Amino acid sequence: MASVRKFEDLICWKKARELANFVFNITDKPSFRDFDLKRQIRRASISPMSNIAEGFDRGTRAEFVDALFIAKGETGEVRSQLYISFDRRYVTELELEKGLKLCDECSRLIQSFADKVKGGSHRGLQFKQVAKPDPIRDITKEHSPELYERFYGQNK
Repeated sequence: MASVRKFEDLICWKKARELANFVFNITDKPSFRDFDLKRQIRRASISPMSNIAEGFDRGTRAEFVDALFIAKGETGEVRSQLYISFDRRYVTELELEKGLKLCDECSRLIQSFADKVKGGSHRGLQFKQVAKPDPIRDITKEHSPELYERFYGQNK
């Protein structure tokens, strides 16, 4: 498996970018007359890709996972706004279906990736465990070799 070095390599980011471009394309049409809804759905559509990028560059697993779930939530917001756009006849049924499919794909990819990030075995250098010195171990070795051997083993 190839190592991901930048957020642009992430499939979920690429799909979020595709969703944002789709939203901008449908809201550029003259039939999309509601300025406030247009502005809101555009902002929501940019948010998933932005949150994935920001979380990736934060550097810790916890912050990345949080950002992924925010991105997933924003995808749901876009999905909801697509419905009202259809109800108001700003988008066609075909555009609604395509948008809902993109939202679903985006949401699934983000969830799947978040699960992998949460449970992955490679945690990165920021999580490297450095053993703390154990003064009791040295004292035990010096003053009670049989107890040391019992707890720590002979070759340690």
